[in-house]
Amino acid sequence: MKKILVTGTAGFIGFHVAKKLLSLGYEVTGIDSINDYYDTGLKFARLRDCGITQEMIQHSKIVQSEVYPNYKFVQVQLEDKKFIDKLFSENQFEVVINLAAQAGVRYSIENPYAYLNSNLLGFLNLLEASRHHNIRHLIYASTSSVYGLNEKFPLTENEAANHPMTLYAATKKSNEMMAHCYSHLFNLPSTGLRFFTVYGPWGRPDMALFLFTDAIIKGEPIKLFNNGNMIRDFTFVGDIAESIARLVPLPPQGDANWSGLQPNPATSSAPYRILNIGNNKPVPLIEYVEALEKALGIKAKRELLPMQLGDVPATQADCSLLENLTGYRPLVDVEEGVAEFVKWYRQYYTL
Repeated sequence: MKKILVTGTAGFIGFHVAKKLLSLGYEVTGIDSINDYYDTGLKFARLRDCGITQEMIQHSKIVQSEVYPNYKFVQVQLEDKKFIDKLFSENQFEVVINLAAQAGVRYSIENPYAYLNSNLLGFLNLLEASRHHNIRHLIYASTSSVYGLNEKFPLTENEAANHPMTLYAATKKSNEMMAHCYSHLFNLPSTGLRFFTVYGPWGRPDMALFLFTDAIIKGEPIKLFNNGNMIRDFTFVGDIAESIARLVPLPPQGDANWSGLQPNPATSSAPYRILNIGNNKPVPLIEYVEALEKALGIKAKRELLPMQLGDVPATQADCSLLENLTGYRPLVDVEEGVAEFVKWYRQYYTL
């Protein structure tokens, strides 16, 4: 399976996944709407790193990379069904990796309608195109946020996740259910990935590590919610990209032993699976901050605040299903990963 469509390639995770697949010799077509949810300059910078300039995009709908012969880019919204169908018809993709979405747990509380088109209608267009063009493996991003009110740690795919706390999480849970329908009805092999607190170089400006770094350098206090008493399963973006690359040639087959009398949410009689991707080593937020202080060589000013609406005090991933399937589990620890982010941040902002 060599021809892959990756959505969201101007975004944080999509950018890293596209580069990983290109390094392995895959033929990649990347698409992104390049919306203004955060600084589009950062999105265009990611594309430039892949040999795609803003000027090239302005002059052509489909752009060939100047750096990677096997990489093409298209600026398009997933909601544009007519163009998505045309793209599938003309390219004979074998694998689709959907990493495009309206992101942001907290943003979904203030702007719920922003999540409907991209996360639901856009995903439906991909499902329809995938089933009509015989896609051999659909891989798509879900989120650890679907676990919501679950408190049995480590969080495992074999436990039901029916109590999401934000609309963002609800749209991702909906994606899992939509994918199962298509796996069952049309034999479309699908793998949903629940990412746990992804961080690393080229990260999003609205995420904690970026916000903390920016504040510390400016001498401003960092905001620590729940008085800093948060625990997160921080997952380095390189580990996410490696895991996805290993999953590409491993489409689910359907579990012959699956039973509707005792349904396992992680699998199905259809070619469908759900997998966690996390570090499986939960870290207190304070240790995360200390790793950042060490990498920057600056002590942070701290502002302790109450828990935010829609947030959870702790996460921890059980990644045994991923490891059993691929032989790989995320390896990068927080101190190493944060140092890599700081190195990139200094280079990007020429500090």
